[in-house]
Order: sequence, then structure tokens, then C-alpha cells
Amino acid sequence: MNQSTSRRARRLRAPAAAVIALVAAAATMLTMSAADAATVRYEAESAPATCDGTIDSNHTGYSGSGFCNTTNATGTAAQFTVDVASAGTATVAIRYANGATDSRPANILVNGATVQSASAFSATGAWTAWSTKTVSVPVNAGSNTIRLAASASSGLPNIDYVEVTDGPPPQTGDGKYEVEELTRGVTVVPSGSGRLVSWRLLGTDAQNVAFNVYRDGTKLNGSPLTGATNYLDNGGSSSSQYTVRAVVDGTEGTAAGVEATFNSSGYFNVPLQRPSGGSNPSGSYSYEANDMSTGDLDGDGDYELIVKWDPTNAHDNVHEGYTGNVYLDAYQLDGTRLWRIDLGRNIRAGAHYTQFQVYDYDGDGRSELAVKTADGTRDANGTVIGSSSADYRNSDGRILDGPEFLTIFNGTTGAAMDTVNYQPARGNHASWGDNYGNRVDRFLAGTAYLDGESPSMIFARGYYTRSVIWAVDWNGTDLTTRWIFDSNQAGSQYEGQGNHQLSIADLNGDGRHDIVYGAMAIGSNGQPLWNTRMGHGDALHVTDHVPSNPGQEVFMPGEWPSMPSTRLVDGDTGSIIMQTPVANDDNGRGVGANILASNPGSEYWSSLVSGLRNASGSNIGSKPGMTNFLSWWDGDGERELLNGTQIANYPSGTLLNGSGVSSNNGSKSTPGLSVDLFGDWREEVIWRTSDNSALRIYATPHQTNLRIPTLMHDVQYRTAIAWQNTGYNQPPHPSFYIGSEVTTYPWPDIHTP
Repeated sequence: MNQSTSRRARRLRAPAAAVIALVAAAATMLTMSAADAATVRYEAESAPATCDGTIDSNHTGYSGSGFCNTTNATGTAAQFTVDVASAGTATVAIRYANGATDSRPANILVNGATVQSASAFSATGAWTAWSTKTVSVPVNAGSNTIRLAASASSGLPNIDYVEVTDGPPPQTGDGKYEVEELTRGVTVVPSGSGRLVSWRLLGTDAQNVAFNVYRDGTKLNGSPLTGATNYLDNGGSSSSQYTVRAVVDGTEGTAAGVEATFNSSGYFNVPLQRPSGGSNPSGSYSYEANDMSTGDLDGDGDYELIVKWDPTNAHDNVHEGYTGNVYLDAYQLDGTRLWRIDLGRNIRAGAHYTQFQVYDYDGDGRSELAVKTADGTRDANGTVIGSSSADYRNSDGRILDGPEFLTIFNGTTGAAMDTVNYQPARGNHASWGDNYGNRVDRFLAGTAYLDGESPSMIFARGYYTRSVIWAVDWNGTDLTTRWIFDSNQAGSQYEGQGNHQLSIADLNGDGRHDIVYGAMAIGSNGQPLWNTRMGHGDALHVTDHVPSNPGQEVFMPGEWPSMPSTRLVDGDTGSIIMQTPVANDDNGRGVGANILASNPGSEYWSSLVSGLRNASGSNIGSKPGMTNFLSWWDGDGERELLNGTQIANYPSGTLLNGSGVSSNNGSKSTPGLSVDLFGDWREEVIWRTSDNSALRIYATPHQTNLRIPTLMHDVQYRTAIAWQNTGYNQPPHPSFYIGSEVTTYPWPDIHTP
């Protein structure tokens, strides 16, 4: 194990006045006291507001006597003159309608200075459908100008008014772990004859926060909602506009508008730009949207989606053949493509080659993307990494020569920011388990809070024999090595203990993340924690499976025929809690999760073991017909089964059949992404449409009475979303147990940049 002497550069927090002068971060004002805050509405049709166009009234639903309809041209603007009591940060809620299909981006200027560039005003579905975009901006005491200037030739959306709230900045929390500053993430999903309004309970909220829900400006709830963060509205119509306001100690905050409205089939589409196909010595190919990830790439508090495009001639490592290039795209939810990265011909396409990580590693409020690159990789600006002419493909289509790199890309622009040599180098191919180039190219990746505060990257090579894990930091300027674990140095007992994936969790309760590599665990300092020596496996589930046992537990099936077919391991000590007998075969699939309310904790099932098992190994019922992914979908605390394009409840049956969509990775039948993307704590599922023209996002129409902060503010779950695309994809798990019998849940120990 090689320990780096350099430490992560700590990002200093500037005094509030300096931050205000430098940055206008997109955010929602959560809470404020009556003495500190006042909200004033400024109508677009009322002087001294100005409009580079006409004041119209032909689309219903506006406030006042009309709205600003600017000329369709770059630079046309709506400008407001507003008054605030004191210098600092103000929250501006912009009410608009966009019946077009583009995002109508605009520059937002305060007192002549641009505070947001090309900020998207997403389509609202109709010119009579009004939505609210909320931003925080720096202001002076007294009079200020707020100018919305079109940054595209389509002009602005129709602007109804702005509401300005003068008060303190958003709550950012004071906990240990630094995470994304998210908006309220309000969604509207048709549910029966009504609409389910759902929103995030943030880890930075006051724990006693309550909420009011408004439809078309009218409050729907009699008293503030103190329970789960959803509300079923049995009135209104498909054109109704909803907002949610946080309430703390009787004081109401600013309105959070809807981020995503789902259609009558329970989904909405994110249009994709499919790469053109091609041909090579193995024949012609086209492209399919494959694994995905998410991150706040532009710092506005909303998630973007990152898509890996695989050619149809992608190969598993055991197969020969040339492949097309792999592409990585970033999309906003309205389908705006932010960038495309071409990994080039010297990165082979297949499930084990490209594991990409999306996370805010330097604490600037915007996620970066890190991935293995090679000569010929092109960033979004067309800049080539290494040699543009190099071609290391051999006659079998494998790439077993040439330099290998790790590159970190700017999440907003897709530009390469730093590139270093990938660790470790290939070296002797046979030392990884074979001599034809299969096991040398088995890669894993993850993200972990190794210092208990800030995220680091984890990249790894090998798991059948030699296993090397590389921890890397990014300080905004340089990629640096934190440590390297190498089984060649640690000892032969650590060879062959890795899985087709990894997991990240605080196993020993010290507040720092450890790496679960399969049958062994490596601590936050790069030293071994434990090793069951039960060998390689194909599935891995790490969470608080057994609430009566302190800490986390690890469940996995085993591939080696001579080893127990499944095992449940104490995450702290590595001791075996439960195991099932040798199956004399590869037990390729297994799941551990709470799917049955009558049994405390998780249940366990796998391909080659009969029945549904509890933590004692007892058979407590028939096992589910699905052994794959999971989803919190209905309203209770038990998890549902996700396989292919279907979600089902155990044991009652199907809850969702995806329409016009396809799963990924062949027989693995995994979704593009399963994630708590917005709304309350339950998960959305994202599949590609079968023609690869869009991503189709489904959200639950079911109510819940469980009050749980967004899972994305639990750092174990959040980092699981980052590693979900790795190897044989696995479902994410939080650090705590969720069940219908639980009445209170842990509050996230977090802060935001």
C-alpha cells in the first residue's frame, strides 16, 4: 500500500460578503423569520418594468393585467426595478410560460452584472401553463435592476412577474459530509383521478420543517403538512400549476415551482441525440443508450443526466472483435445536450471497460466527470488527449498496448481539466489471471468519503487474481493519489476476492467510508479491514440489513463452487452471520433487501438457494421470481422488485410495466438508472426508449406516510448512485434500514458548499 504525502486541499469558506460578491448560486430560500424577510411581487406590465416586445393578455393564467412577450431574438429582455431592505442575497421567483419545445435560455443580470448565463427556462407544455423558476442573487440595499436577456434567437419565454424575497441565504447545514445543494424538486404525477404532488425533504432543512401546497395560487392544505412530503390533490386539472412552500416556526418561505410534470402514463421523456453508427473490420454498428448517472453539473440545484452510448458491437472481455467508439453525453431534463465526450478508438466498448464517476469532488457546487481515457479521446471542445493518430487495436480488436489515462472533465462544459497516468499499468497480462487480455481489463470505480468530509474517487483494476484499488483526489486543479492498495504487496490472501462490482459504506463506524470489494473490505486508509477468503461473486448488497446488529452488513452470492453459495457478513468484523451450503456451481444472482413486513430486517434470496431466507438462514417463504434490482415504489417501507422493464411487489405482483422501453446489459436486464431523482424519498426509474430516441423517467403515483429526507443526502446512497454503472450494475442502498415498522429516520449529517 502506497500512502501519498499530499492531503486534499481544503476549500476555504470566504466571508459571506465576499461570497455574495463573487457567486450567485441557484437555490431555493427555505426558511426565514418574519423580521428578516419580505416578499414583493413586481408585475411585468407595470412600470418601471420594461419589456422588449409587447404586453399581451391572450394566454390565460397570468397574474395582473398581462405578461411580457418579447421579440424572438437574442438579447431581447424583460427588466424589473426592485427594492430590498439590505445588501446581501435575495431570492427571485420568476413566473413564466414556455409553450415551445426549446428551453428558451436567458442570461440573468443584476445591476448590470451577469449572475447566471444561459439559464434554462424549460418548456411548460403550453403558453397557458405557468411555472416558477427560483434563483438567489446578490443585491444592494435600495434599488436594484433585474434583467432577463434572451441568450438564443428564440427569445424569452412569456414573463408574468418576479417575486423578490429579501432575507438570509439558504440553509446549508453544518454536518460532516459535503453534498449537493438541491432545490425542492417538486413533481406532479397523475394518481387515479387526482395528482400526486411530491417534493424533497432536504438534509439541510430544519428538522421541524412543515409545508404548504398551492394550486394556482390557492393553498390546498388547512394547516402545514408535518408528515411525509407528498400531497394527493383530487381537484384541479392537467393545466393546474403547483408550488410548495416550506414553513418553519409558523413562517412561510418562498414558493418552489414544479421541476417535473409526468403525463397520464406516469412518465416523461428526455429527448436524446443518438450518435451516428459506423463500421470497422467487425462490421457495421449503431448506438444504444446504456448505463447512466446523474449530478448537478451546472450548480443550479437540479440534476442533469449523463448517458453512456455503447455501440451494438460492444463486447464482453472474453470475446474477440472490434468495437465502435464509446460516447458520454450530458443532458438537461428538457433534452438540451450540454456536451459529448468521445472516448476514442483506444477504449474498447463493453461492460467492464468504462466505469465513469460523476460527483462534485472539489466542493465548487458543480459535479465533475472522471473516467479512464486513452490516446485519441476527445473532450467536448474537440481537444484530443494524447495522440490523435495512435491506434493500439490488435487483430482481435483488443487493446493491450499503449498509454492509459485517468481524466477529469468539467461537468458544465465537458472540457478536460487534468489527465494523469492510470494506476496501475497493465504490466504482465498473465499476472491478472489469463494471457489473452480478458482479466487485465476488468475495471471498477466508485466514490467514497475517505476523510469523513469530502469525496474521493476510487478506481480499480482486477479481481480474479491480482487486485489494485487506487484512491484519487481532485482539488480543482490537480488529480493526486491518496493511496494505492495492491494485493501484490498486501499478500496473496487478497488475490481473487473481488466482485464484478464494489460498494461503499462506513463499515467500522468511524465516519469514514470503506471499500467493500466483494469478499474483502479495504479501509478508508487503504489498509485491509477483513477478508472472508470466500472468493469472487457476481452481486453485492451493503446496508443495515439486520437492525438488531450494530452497523452495516454485507450480503453476496458466491461464484466458486467450493464456497458457501451465499453469505451475510458483519461489516465491522468480517465475521459470518449467516451462510447457505455449497451449491457446487456458480450462484450468479442474489439479493438482500427488506421486501416482507412480517420479518424484521432484510430477506435474502439467490438463484441456486431455495426459498426466501432470514438473517438466521431459515426458509421463511417462497423466493421472488425476480433476482435483480430493487425500487422503493409504493407507499410502505418495504422495497419492490425491479427487473427488465417491470416493477413488482412481493408477493402481490406487478405495479408497473414500462411502455416502449428497453433494459440494458443483455441478460442482466438492468435499468439505465434507478435513483431518488426528485420528489419525496422514493425512487424513479429511467429506461431508454426502445428506439433510443429518449430517456423515459417513471415516478410512483402512490402516496406514502413515511417522512424520510431525500436519499440523495444520505452519502452512502448518493455514492451508490455514482457507482451504479460499474461492472455488473447493482441497486443502491442507504446507510440505514427502511421499514414500515420504523417511525423515525436518521437526519443527514451534511452541509452544502
